[in-house]
Amino acid sequence: MCSSRKFLDFFSVFLVVVVLSFNCVSVFVLSENISFDLQSFTLRNLTLLGDSYLRNGVIGLSRELKVPSSSSGSVFYNYPIAFFDQDSNITASFSTRFSFSIGNVNRASFGDGFTFFLSPSNQTLGSPGGYLGLVNSSLQLNKTKFIAIEFDTRLDSLFYDPDDNHVGLDVDSLISIKTANPEILGIDLKSGNLITAWIDYKNEQKKLQVFLSYSSFKPEEPLLDVEIDLSDHLNNSMYLGFSASTEGSTELHSIENWSFQTRGFRPIRPTIHPHNVTDNSVPLKPSIPVSDSSNGHHRRLGLGLGIAGPAFFCAVLVVFGWISVKKWKGIKTEKLLKAELVTGPRQFSYKELKLATRGFHSSRVIGHGAFGTVYKAFFSNPASVFAVKRSKHSHEGKTEFLSELSIIACLRHKNLVQLQGWCVEKGELLLVYEFMQNGSLDTVLYQDSQNGNPLQWPHRYNIAVGLASALTYLHQECEQQVIHRDIKTSNIMLDGNYNARLGDFGLARLMDHDKSPVSTLTAGTMGYLAPEYLQYGTATEKTDVFSYGVVILELACGRRPIEKGDDSKMVNLVDWVWKLHSQGKIVEAADKRLKCEFKEDEMKKLLLIGLSCANPDSFERPTMRRVFQILNNEAELMMVPKLKPCLTFSNSLPLSIDDIISDDDETKTTSESKLEVIVH
Repeated sequence: MCSSRKFLDFFSVFLVVVVLSFNCVSVFVLSENISFDLQSFTLRNLTLLGDSYLRNGVIGLSRELKVPSSSSGSVFYNYPIAFFDQDSNITASFSTRFSFSIGNVNRASFGDGFTFFLSPSNQTLGSPGGYLGLVNSSLQLNKTKFIAIEFDTRLDSLFYDPDDNHVGLDVDSLISIKTANPEILGIDLKSGNLITAWIDYKNEQKKLQVFLSYSSFKPEEPLLDVEIDLSDHLNNSMYLGFSASTEGSTELHSIENWSFQTRGFRPIRPTIHPHNVTDNSVPLKPSIPVSDSSNGHHRRLGLGLGIAGPAFFCAVLVVFGWISVKKWKGIKTEKLLKAELVTGPRQFSYKELKLATRGFHSSRVIGHGAFGTVYKAFFSNPASVFAVKRSKHSHEGKTEFLSELSIIACLRHKNLVQLQGWCVEKGELLLVYEFMQNGSLDTVLYQDSQNGNPLQWPHRYNIAVGLASALTYLHQECEQQVIHRDIKTSNIMLDGNYNARLGDFGLARLMDHDKSPVSTLTAGTMGYLAPEYLQYGTATEKTDVFSYGVVILELACGRRPIEKGDDSKMVNLVDWVWKLHSQGKIVEAADKRLKCEFKEDEMKKLLLIGLSCANPDSFERPTMRRVFQILNNEAELMMVPKLKPCLTFSNSLPLSIDDIISDDDETKTTSESKLEVIVH
């Protein structure tokens, strides 16, 4: 009863706030011209989505890697801009100026470009490739509303691009209304040089113009001149921003400064309400002469106080209402989460976990994952040992935390790390797992030992079987298919009997069985990523199969996916094993530390399964159920071609494992350095 009364009181206050805020907005926001000038960027005014980042005051819109990848990022100005005044029926004109550069660590690897856009939504993050990070490929394109100027660096026939170096106007579609090639001005968008762009829309003339220059001086003639009426598209408040994407390229997109302004709105004037009386209804008094300057000063002061007072009061109420609603939503979300998990993992208190980990002391650290640090935790009542995973960025990691919690809480399999509990307190995101006595497969497999490696052949073969069983469960036996997306030796834990336990579901995705895969941002660890995943960013069960194949080859060979060879050149494990297979000497790939203490038929089977799963052609890879049956002698081995297949993608850009890292690669990367490719 008490809680209901509090809620009603809160709701009443909230309604008052809403009414007042609407009145305030109609007077003080909708009719004002807006301008800002950002010579250096900070997170105070901007929101970053996808792969965008902020470094030294400069915005980067796409992932910075030395290998081709699929990437998508966008950035927004935090505050919506009003372009239409209902009272005067006026649509604002606008002008913007920004400086950008499009660089590349590999001049032969270009595409796809970036956009400046206006959108009614502040959550726009589109797909990689020709979608320019602006439109999601899984949605109907005509449902996405935006106005954009594209700076396109790849010819994409899907959108009728004229060439690979053009500027175009896009309205609700990536098929440009009009384009122009900046080469007529001697400008190459992909030059890596700093380019300044000016975009002017004059509503009174129904005209949009785009100017480009290598200098900071605005040219007299526009590069792009379009006669268009945008008033129907600017009838709401809009968010401003930039988006960019790559697909199988190393192109980089940077924005160094940005200014924007609207114009055309009439100045706000106070409304005078006359009294409902006649001249004869009140007696006239003789005027008293006073100083004009003093009288004017008092009138201005009174008018200022009359406007400022209510405005300040209104602002305070709006802020109070916003904070209250946000807090109420947070409490509601937490209650819903607790309700869903009431029959599942236990909810721990922050105090319990802090005490069990000695205040998250560095001496209790047992590992580092993609999204957090893992601590060893001792509990006294009852006596038990757990592993506590703590997100390293509470806000940025919240999506991954909720993803991992919602997925793994519902999973039950002997070869999965079992979630024991969770905690959301004091801005912390914490997961509690059962403790694995032998740590990760990565640690055990590659640790140095004078007596060889403690991971003997029976354990290795058993790990391969257990991992295949877990993935069969995730891919085919769950109510919804689970795509892990980050299978690697450091995410495979070993219990006291060296049984495999797959963990770290921070990148996992749920999807219905028999549904088409959805393009996402590429995520995972280099060396384990399937070629088509790097190319298209599409996660399927076959991308998990590829990663499993790499892990199996690691188990058999005792070598990392990418490491330095005897001649100091980088060697790709899949290539190396396939070369021995083509020479009929595949068993020679066996880990020398095993000292030939293994069954040769099992070793050969494991190596051939690893190659089958790591086939560049995803259609030729087996399902995990088939792999599990082969390992248990319930199915025949698949035929593995002597020569490693080469794969060419539909956009005529070859991208096989050889293109990522090959035996002839002159890169300086060391075997210890792992390249993490992540998504907030």
